This record gives sequence, structure tokens and C-alpha cells, in this order.
Amino acid sequence: MKKLVLALVATAVLAGCKTSPTGRTQIALYSDQQMSEMGTASFADMKKNQPINKNPKTNTYVNCIAEKVIAVLPNEYASQNWEVVVFEDDSANAFALPGGYIGVHTGLLKIATNQDQVATVLGHEVGHVIAEHSNERVSQSSLLSTGMQLGSVALEMGNVQYRNEIMQGLGLGAQYGVILPFSRSHESEADTIGLDLMAKAGFNPKESVTLWENMSTAGSGATPEFLSTHPAPTSRINNLQSQMTKALSEQSTANSQGKRPQCSL
Repeated sequence: MKKLVLALVATAVLAGCKTSPTGRTQIALYSDQQMSEMGTASFADMKKNQPINKNPKTNTYVNCIAEKVIAVLPNEYASQNWEVVVFEDDSANAFALPGGYIGVHTGLLKIATNQDQVATVLGHEVGHVIAEHSNERVSQSSLLSTGMQLGSVALEMGNVQYRNEIMQGLGLGAQYGVILPFSRSHESEADTIGLDLMAKAGFNPKESVTLWENMSTAGSGATPEFLSTHPAPTSRINNLQSQMTKALSEQSTANSQGKRPQCSL
């Protein structure tokens, strides 16, 4: 029996091997439909239980930025009907979920002080989605517990046995509004993808560095890198700066095509 289980797991792993946008090998066992169902159920759950910001100006501002980033996504993602919601939460966070969902905490707008910095965060979060990081995490959870069929219970968010695993795989905590970090490799990959996306949308990539300087000043970088799954702000800044020449070229091309975002709060 044990050999049969191991054989099935090995077959699943081989079948689920993919390559991320940056060329990294990854395991993604679940279909796009299953991941969308998980994202849809989780987002609906959060909207029911988290206070939602109703300020028209704030929502127009965030949606303006999100629309510009979404427009430069790969076709299969750009063609989705994305839902963007601003949640009343003091933490400087945002998230994106499979299925076309973006959540922004009001606390982020105190740290990300202009459209370019907000675009940095949204590009990063959407980067997690298009790189299928949630699929990787849910797949890893399934492999660690081979009897757990997360996909089949994706919509049973009231099922405590599976709910936490689903939420964690999507980067959400069991407590509403808590955003969980992805692994360091996922975070770094999302930084790279996000920088590319915001530059292609015409935003100023230099502001990505300023954002992480703001995060560090606000205390987000208090934990040393080796104690956290998040890369330290200094590492993120160095990584972003190493890609800045390419990003500035992408922005210049976007600007020449008329992509000049003017989203203001």
C-alpha cells in the first residue's frame, strides 16, 4: 500500500511539473479551474467578514492603478474580469488571488505614497498569481498529506479541516485580513515579475526602491532576513536595482506608446 501511495505521488509530481515565468521548476498539481474556485471562495469569505472601504476617491485611485497593471498581464490573465476591493485594515498589505481578485488594505496607502509605489505592490501581488505560487503551496500541502483532497473541497470554506490549508496556500491567514508571506524564492520572483509589469504599464520603476525604503523606515524590515521568509528590504532593493536598467527601458517603451498613468488620490 505504501509503495502504491508513493508511486501515485511520484506520478502526480511528474505530471504537475511546470516552469515559472523566471525559469524555475515548480510543482503545480491543481487545474486553473480548481485554483480559481479556491480564490473565489476565499475572496467571498473575506468580503463577508472584513470591513470594506467605501470612499469613492480611494476606490477610484486603487482601481485606476490596478487597471493599468492588469492591462499588461499575459492575455489569459488580462482577459479576466478582475475584482478589486479596498479593505479597511491598518496593515500595509495587499494580495491577489487566482480567479481574478485583488485586495488592498487601506494601511498600504500610508506607506505607498504615490501611484508608482502602489503599482509596485500590485504588480508584485499579481506576480504571485501568474507565477502560480498559490498552486505550488497548495500542491506542497497535498503532497505532505496525501489523503488531503483540497481541490474537491475548494468551495467548502466552512470545513475547518481543509479551510486553513486552502487559505494558507493562497497566502491568507485563518484570521481575516492576515496576509501570509510566501517563501523567499516566491517573494523574489514576484518582485522581478512585478517590476516588469509596472514598468510595462508606464509606471516609474525607480519608485519600487523608494517603496521598500518606506517599508524599512516604517518598521517592516525590523526582522533580520534569516529569521523571516520575506527577503530583507536591503536585499529586495539590491535585487530591484540590479534589474533597473531593463525596467527603465520597458517604461520608456511604454511611455512612447502612450502609457502614462495619471492616477491620483
